[in-house]
Amino acid sequence: MTIASVPFDPELELVFTAMTVSEETPFTTENLPALRAAMTRSVPSVATVIGDRAVEFEERIVPGPAGAPDLEVTVFSPSGHAARTAAGRAAVPGLLNIHGGGMMLGNRFMDTDRLVGLVLELGVIAANVEYRLAPEHPHPAPVEDCYAGLSWMAKNAASLGVDPARIVVMGGSAGGGLSAGVALLARDRGGPSIAGQLLLCPMIDDTNTTIASHQYDGVGTWTRKANLFGWEALLGEAAGTPDASPYAAPARASDLSGLPPAFIEAGSAELFRDENVDYASRIWAVGGQAELHIWSGGFHGFDIYAPDAEITRAALAARISWLRRLLSP
Repeated sequence: MTIASVPFDPELELVFTAMTVSEETPFTTENLPALRAAMTRSVPSVATVIGDRAVEFEERIVPGPAGAPDLEVTVFSPSGHAARTAAGRAAVPGLLNIHGGGMMLGNRFMDTDRLVGLVLELGVIAANVEYRLAPEHPHPAPVEDCYAGLSWMAKNAASLGVDPARIVVMGGSAGGGLSAGVALLARDRGGPSIAGQLLLCPMIDDTNTTIASHQYDGVGTWTRKANLFGWEALLGEAAGTPDASPYAAPARASDLSGLPPAFIEAGSAELFRDENVDYASRIWAVGGQAELHIWSGGFHGFDIYAPDAEITRAALAARISWLRRLLSP
């Protein structure tokens, strides 16, 4: 039986219809190099994105997990921040960003515009971490890389001019799922301290059993078929089985107590909707803090595809509001 999908917001419907539609390259291991190359070509350089805005950036090489390669990290800061830090000015909040791409695609430069906007709006330092991709590097490589990025940021907070008590992990889609996994790891390993987790349409449930996961089978910007392939790339034969790790698929975690405050956002017209709602509900059930926003008619990644839409403006305002409330000294 066909399950009716929630319709897109009318403004988003126009954007979706206007997107260039070509024959989709199927998600297979053989096609991943071409898919990755196409995505890389579509991402502008950091300097191009920043333009003449008052933001500086620096490329760093930082330690990876024990026995693994070092990590590439891009650090964004308000212009003049280094001089203010050297002069002993008060440290500012830090954001550790983790990019999306279904665990198998993408790079840290995808989110440059989002981070530059937050640096300008909030005066924060943002670090964008590059992690190893599946299937060449299955779980736990991606989440361990991201955890190493968090450990580096916390350890080097003073030199970065970051307040170690106000570090937020954040990301969209796979990056949201990895952020949730990093928060679980930090809790279970006793640190580093995380002030909050900003989870934008996070990819957290490998079972693909929700109503929403069936409603968007072949519909939208991220489909059931792509999602299944992403989980299989990350988890192999463990995908969809009781053997899946909660650090890879945080919806599997049996205990969501003791986590930092969460901001969870999704559209009502995307396959991650139900797993995101359930995650927030389970955090509340154990007395935790979560702010949940389900944007009516929003498809997966609507803020990226439709940056000028009214629904996107509302979503960005909600994120900024939560971050201000969370990070106020």
